[in-house]
Amino acid sequence: MNRSRVRVVLTIGIFLLAAISYLDRTNISIAGVLLMPEFGLNNQELGYIISAFLAGYGLFQIPGGWLAKRFGPRKVLTGGLMWWAVFTVAVTLVTPSLAGAFWAIIALRFLLGMGEAVMYPSSNQFTSTWIPTQERGKANGLIFAGTGTGAAITAPFITWLMVSYGWRTSFWVAAAIGLGAAVIWYWYGRDTPEEHKSVNAGELAYIKAGLTGGRKEAAKIPVPWGRILTSKDVLFNCFSYFCFCWVAFIFLTWFFIYVKNAFGLDLKKSAIYTMLPPAMMVVGSISGGAIADRICRNKSIRAGRCTFSAVTLVLTAMLLAVGSQIADATLAVSVLALGAGALYLSQSAYWALAADFGGPHAGVVSGLVNTSGMLAATLTASATPWLGEHYGWSSAFLVGGGFALAGAAAWLLVDPAARTHQEGLAQVEA
Repeated sequence: MNRSRVRVVLTIGIFLLAAISYLDRTNISIAGVLLMPEFGLNNQELGYIISAFLAGYGLFQIPGGWLAKRFGPRKVLTGGLMWWAVFTVAVTLVTPSLAGAFWAIIALRFLLGMGEAVMYPSSNQFTSTWIPTQERGKANGLIFAGTGTGAAITAPFITWLMVSYGWRTSFWVAAAIGLGAAVIWYWYGRDTPEEHKSVNAGELAYIKAGLTGGRKEAAKIPVPWGRILTSKDVLFNCFSYFCFCWVAFIFLTWFFIYVKNAFGLDLKKSAIYTMLPPAMMVVGSISGGAIADRICRNKSIRAGRCTFSAVTLVLTAMLLAVGSQIADATLAVSVLALGAGALYLSQSAYWALAADFGGPHAGVVSGLVNTSGMLAATLTASATPWLGEHYGWSSAFLVGGGFALAGAAAWLLVDPAARTHQEGLAQVEA
């Protein structure tokens, strides 16, 4: 009997939702070049606005994971998309004449971050029930390619819209796209394979055979908080993801302005150059997930998850160090983009480990991992312009390279086999 491939269609759907989430969150980085003079802001103040989103996003990762576990990714992602649309539009209603306009934008971006916090915990909750263990590297690689795709699309798309129609119109368009996606996701998405009418018996048997964890519904299983928060493997994974995100969010929040200011380029050329690192992130994310799965099958889980990720982070550090010293814009951006691609070779491993280790609590564990990452993102969004102003833009990439090396060291301390131990989080009695 031929297996249906609904899990693949839904994974592609979550990839698209991830891309939309990055359109909503990174549009401020592009629109910032017009928003700053309109509101009389400097780079550091724009950094605080970017950090406000990331603070809300990071603080609500664990609650977002709990919501995904309790209500399922279908409802939670639908509600999240609607929330994103509302607060994306709300920013456009703030005018420079409004008293406390700067703080109003800060508050609205924080609230937007709260809503977007459900994205990846929900996607990992989906992965834990829909994707067999042997496919999770590829699935997570595709899902997190949405990060790069959204970021790559944002630069030229938002630049074109704001130059042609103003930055506020670009936010309205982003919100409309999100609302359309919410309708489609709620119509076609389901929380489990058993609930989806298009899943045939062959696919259902294949999925069940490849899942780890117990047989109870996730919402009915108490969360073992003590075990999660004291697991060295979860904590090292969190620290390494902190380092990962420090580097990633240099590219995702400040690269457009770095290119424009460091090389004196106009908006259109800056947008074109800004597309390259996210494009390489897409390549790295998809190929890294496939490579990691292959190494896991042919060598060991440690080799595929930990050693491979450590090597890619060392490579990232080297490319950032070299690229940051190059004076030619094209060559510098090319080398730094390779660094972004090398970084994302390891992306899927963080989430595959969280899903494998968390089992029915995958949303909560992945929420904790992403909280650590968003703490780094919040800090780097403000630290990067400060470093650029006081020590030059190259210093920001050198600091990022140092974090990449620290993340590589942390990967070597993770025991991926712990997720399958009898006392592991994934082993929950039926």
